[in-house]
Amino acid sequence: MSLPRVVVTGLGALTPIGNTADEYWQGLMAGKSGAASITHFDAEKFKTQFACEVKNFDVNDHIDRKEARRMDRYAQYAMVTATEAIEHSGILNTDLNLDRVGVIWAAGIGGLVTFHEEVSNYALGDGTPRFNPFFIPKMIPDIAAGLISIKYNFRGPNFAPVSACASSTHALGVAFDQIRLDKADVVVAGGSEAAVSIPGIGGFNAMKALSERNDDPKTASRPFDVDRDGFVLGEGAGGVILESLEHAKARGATIYAELVGTGLTADAHHMTAPHPEGLGAQNVMKMALKEAKMQPSDIDYINVHGTSTPLGDIAEITAILQVFGDHAYDLNISSTKSMTGHLLGAAGAIEAVACILAIKNNIVPPTINHFTDDPEIDQNLKLTYNTPVEREVDAALSNTFGFGGHNASVIFKKFVD
Repeated sequence: MSLPRVVVTGLGALTPIGNTADEYWQGLMAGKSGAASITHFDAEKFKTQFACEVKNFDVNDHIDRKEARRMDRYAQYAMVTATEAIEHSGILNTDLNLDRVGVIWAAGIGGLVTFHEEVSNYALGDGTPRFNPFFIPKMIPDIAAGLISIKYNFRGPNFAPVSACASSTHALGVAFDQIRLDKADVVVAGGSEAAVSIPGIGGFNAMKALSERNDDPKTASRPFDVDRDGFVLGEGAGGVILESLEHAKARGATIYAELVGTGLTADAHHMTAPHPEGLGAQNVMKMALKEAKMQPSDIDYINVHGTSTPLGDIAEITAILQVFGDHAYDLNISSTKSMTGHLLGAAGAIEAVACILAIKNNIVPPTINHFTDDPEIDQNLKLTYNTPVEREVDAALSNTFGFGGHNASVIFKKFVD
C-alpha cells in the first residue's frame, strides 16, 4: 500500500525574537536572545525574574477587541499564527473541501493565565462564586484548535494533543498520520503557549528547573555550556500547513519541504528527569528514521530539545551518539532554545519551522551563549556555537521531550518531485 506524501505549504510563527516566520528566521540568523526582565507581572520576589516574552505585540491589531477578551493569551497567539500560516499557504484562494481540512493545535498547559486570574479573584472575595462565563472555554487547552476551525469553517479532524513540551511535535506527527490515512487533505498543525505568569514562573522555580541568572538574562539559556543552570521560559506560537502532495500540486502550491518521518515514544523512567542514557530519545529518533526510510547518514541537521538543563542536554547528546554513531560528527546540531527560550507546548512547532527554513536556505541556526565547554559533552561534535553555519541541508530532524517521559521527533527533507 502506497501512502500519500505530505508536504509543507505554509508557515507561521510568533516568538520572543520575531512576530512572523520571516522575522523569527531573521532573529535566528542574528543570534538574537529573546530573554529580558518579565513585564507580564511584577517578578521582584521570584527566584527567576526574566523570561522570553513576545514583544511589540498588540492583539487588537489582529483580533477584534471583544473576541480577544474571550481568549486566553495562548489562544490569541494561536489565532494570529494560524492565520499567518493559512494566508502564507494560499489555501483560501482555492476550492477547498472544508470537510477535509483539519486543525490539530497543541498546548502543553493552555489557559494558565486565565485559571490563575479566576481562582485568585475568587480567593480574594467573600466566598461568593463569581466566575467569568468564559472561564472554562478560555482555559481548556483544546479551545485554540476549535477557534481556528470556527474562524475558517474547517470541519476536518480537530483536537489538541497535550504532552507537555512534546505537544506540538505530537500535533505534527498526528496531522501527518491523518493525511496519510486519507482522513484529511490539509491540516493546520502547530501549538501555542503563554505560561510566563505568576504560577508558571513560580511553579518551575519550585522545581528548580529555571535559570536564575537574573544579572544577565540574555545569556541565561546556554545549552551545552558547563555553566548552564536551567531553562528560560518562553511564550508564543508556531504553525505549519501540512497537505497531501496530490492536493498541493493540484492547486499549484509552493512547497517548502516534505515531512517524511515521525517518532513517538516514552522514557518510562521518571516524572521529570530524562532517562540517563537517553533511551526514549534513542528510540524516538530511530522510529522517525525508520518511518522516513532513511539512514542516520541521511540527516544533515538536528534541532535538539536542548533546554539548557544539566541532565537533559547530556542525555540527548548521549542518545544522538548512540543512534548516529560516526555520522554524529558530520551533521550539525543546534538548540534554538538558546535564543527563544523554551516555549513548552509550542516549542516543537517553532523548532519545526526553524528546520524547514534551514532546509530552504541551507543555513543551520546557531546555539548562542556558549562560553565554556562541558567536559561531559563531546566537543568534536558540530554544536554550531554562536554563529550560523552555511551547509547543504537536505534533511533535518527535530526532537522534543516532555515531562512524563513523552518523546516526539519529526524529520523534514527537501522536496523532490
